[in-house]
Amino acid sequence: MTERLDIVIDECLETSPENKCFWWEGKWYNQFFLKHLVDRSEETLREAGFSEGQRLAVLMPNSPMIAALSLAVWRLGGIVCPLNSKSGLPSLAATLSLLEPFAIVLSDETRDETRKEMGTLLDEQGWLHISCPLAGPLPEFQGRAATSPALDEEREIAVIFSTSGTTGAPKAVPVSHLSLLNNCRESIRTLEDLREGDVLLNVLPSFHAFGYMAGTILPLILKGSQVIVPNFLPLPNTLRAIKEAPANVILLVPMMLNLLLGLVEKGAPRPEGIKLLIIGGDRYNIQMEDRVEKLLGIGVLEGYGLTECSPVVSFNRSYARRRLGTVGEFLGGYQWRLLDEGGKLVSDTAGEGVLWLKGPSVTKKYFRGTESDKERFDDGWFNTGDYVRVEDGYIRILDRVTDIIIVNGFNVYPQEVEAVLSQHPAVAQVVVIGIPASSGEIPKACIVKKPNVEVTESEIHRYCKERLAHYKVPRKVEFLETLPMSRMGKVLRRVLREREQVKNVE
Repeated sequence: MTERLDIVIDECLETSPENKCFWWEGKWYNQFFLKHLVDRSEETLREAGFSEGQRLAVLMPNSPMIAALSLAVWRLGGIVCPLNSKSGLPSLAATLSLLEPFAIVLSDETRDETRKEMGTLLDEQGWLHISCPLAGPLPEFQGRAATSPALDEEREIAVIFSTSGTTGAPKAVPVSHLSLLNNCRESIRTLEDLREGDVLLNVLPSFHAFGYMAGTILPLILKGSQVIVPNFLPLPNTLRAIKEAPANVILLVPMMLNLLLGLVEKGAPRPEGIKLLIIGGDRYNIQMEDRVEKLLGIGVLEGYGLTECSPVVSFNRSYARRRLGTVGEFLGGYQWRLLDEGGKLVSDTAGEGVLWLKGPSVTKKYFRGTESDKERFDDGWFNTGDYVRVEDGYIRILDRVTDIIIVNGFNVYPQEVEAVLSQHPAVAQVVVIGIPASSGEIPKACIVKKPNVEVTESEIHRYCKERLAHYKVPRKVEFLETLPMSRMGKVLRRVLREREQVKNVE
């Protein structure tokens, strides 16, 4: 029988019930408390009619109930579906139609206006929804009856994550018990300084695979504990939680790190005792490293992952072995290969190409996917869509294949141009995209300037010409107040490209 998350985690909870489990709203709770919350949630779901293979959608911020509902659902043979309440009502409606959940659990702390809009949508669509306190208990209710028996493959699924990927089209990514367990265990083995008893910051949103796995599930398997913060903002709350708990393993995306550094620079008390600062989810600008070490007393370990890989693919294993500018080495269990844009093998030892992955952490297909999904899956191999360079086992992300700009037949990697522009003293943030031109495409730089600093388009051109090949120099420069961001703090290049399309039409 395949190992299951609920059995593994329940054993951990029962072995040391008095050990601290999670920090919530200024107070520590032990593992016995979580087990009791899980027991109550399991009983409520059973009485509501929840059965094997059914899906429970959860639209809640980080909270004790994320772990409790997950374990309760797994005990009953079901699937948990963490969703983003801020993804937009049309997107949410499409995702729910795909998932067909038994019920939808909402936070009872959602703002009245948002809750009303969402409740209206869910009522119109005929979806059962209930409000639940963030620390429980789950209220009694009666759910939707199962329309058909659970399939064998559905019994293996633990979580379904919803992701728009790079195209904007919603996809549901099923992650099995085996995949999530393997990814947690290999992450623990890979991070050489991670230890039983460590205290991890759980602030990355739980609807995101990295936040859910590394923030909620991994600490339970590690026999560590977690500091649960519902939302990263307001910043002082997050910083206070890190200091008061305190947390010694911090997991963030680059945008969150940048904001945290800004708060400390303005005089907020610096957190002490951080032993691991792990960054993922977006490109890390290595020009920040000196500032990070000065303000937090420790540098960054960068990693890389994808939802379809449960999600971690690689980490820099330790500060002694890290290579800045890379996302580290592959976790154990992965097979990998690099293909050219025509699909021919380049290498499985070193070189550049499109990264394909295979292994126990990799999902087999999308949930209720279409024929088009075959472009991403081939005989157990998954196409990451990332163009990478592998040197001595270390991975350097060059760009998303879909983001590469073709200028007169030459490949321009936006990240390379962004790395150069990030060093300009007037540039706070920058994203480079390809825009249509008579000869194909040209690079365009979208720049957010630092406060009280002026710079012109011609100065940017001159700066780039001194440091880049001529075809890599942005032909267009636009200064913006802000860049479009996902809730995870990832720049939405797609939105910038769509704006360009609208301009061309006008």
